Amino acid sequence: MVKNFLKNFMTCGLCGWFLECFWTGLNSIKKWKMNDRTLSCRTSVWMFPIYGMAACLSPICSRLQKRNALLRGGVYALLIYLTEYTTGVILKKYRACPWDYSKSKYNIKGVIRFDYAPVWFFTGLLFEKILFRKY
Repeated sequence: MVKNFLKNFMTCGLCGWFLECFWTGLNSIKKWKMNDRTLSCRTSVWMFPIYGMAACLSPICSRLQKRNALLRGGVYALLIYLTEYTTGVILKKYRACPWDYSKSKYNIKGVIRFDYAPVWFFTGLLFEKILFRKY
């Protein structure tokens, strides 16, 4: 059981890093107007354990398995927001938070932004697929 959790933690951490690189790389398209077409991405080592914590969703995924995707994705999005808020507040306390949403219209304390709800909804469903993949 511990071995499976560690495997899922590593997999979720790496997948989260990949998703973040992809997301921030796509967001850098805004720099094309300034003739920067590198699509550079940005992330932090702190993000690996934060994304890795998605492995903790496994028991919740098991209980929600037969529910519809709207409910499952909604629950996952709420849990991701809770994790993002908690880790963001802790990291901000030590001036180590790698993200700052304070310029976003729909932010709370600069650590979560509600306009990302669809992103977290689908990310939660993706992590569910990762956690229950067949080998």
